[in-house]
Amino acid sequence: MLSYQHLYHAGNAADVHKHAALALALDHMVQKPKPLSYIETHAGRGRYDLSAPEAVKTGEAAQGIARLRDGFAKDHPYLKALKAQPDGLYPGSPAIAQALLRPEDSLHLAELHPQEHAALREALRAPNTHIYQQDGLALAQSLCPPTPRRGLMLVDPSYEIKADYAQIPKWLAALIRKWNVGVVMIWYPILTSGAHRPMLRALQADHPEALTHEVRFPPARDGHRMVGSGLFVVNPPFGLEAGLKPLAAAFRRLT
Repeated sequence: MLSYQHLYHAGNAADVHKHAALALALDHMVQKPKPLSYIETHAGRGRYDLSAPEAVKTGEAAQGIARLRDGFAKDHPYLKALKAQPDGLYPGSPAIAQALLRPEDSLHLAELHPQEHAALREALRAPNTHIYQQDGLALAQSLCPPTPRRGLMLVDPSYEIKADYAQIPKWLAALIRKWNVGVVMIWYPILTSGAHRPMLRALQADHPEALTHEVRFPPARDGHRMVGSGLFVVNPPFGLEAGLKPLAAAFRRLT
């Protein structure tokens, strides 16, 4: 959606959930000396200034990373990625992936919004990083199976287009037919409306062996409808589920 800009929401509690899980998954995967592919369908601008007026206006970072950062073990890969960023900027998921992956790994990042795409290209220049200004779900289908075949894909639409909820299960079924060994991590917001529930039921019915992980948190401000964050992970790396248990405990302290 071309009106959506993540700077208003960067560093919120859902970002912390998603980014910490992503960091854990990638940390597990790079332990093997085999290259991998990382694909992201909705990359954003890569890095965010949480002191910018847009971020301060919503107060979401103040209720997210500012409250949760001290709850992580000092050797957590999420903290490693945070510390790797220039000038104290907050990393979006592409910057977290770039911080944790190796030169032999390949990154493919899609961002359709013109200004966000331009900022992403400027922020994450690297020989192994390929950036595309096109629809991320279509790009992912065209890239799969990727080279290297081993890899992880992050799918995190804004869901401001309500059709995303119905589209994702059908899209994933087609993708997995082509790339059945890929780790596919789908993020979804937990809203007071429960809009995610039909999508999640469809995903779980199609992929009963996948991992579902959810956390809850208070609304960032009066009237805010997001009260939790969910991840649906096909082919989760070994150790990911166990690694997420301390994260769930950290979120319970917010409620």
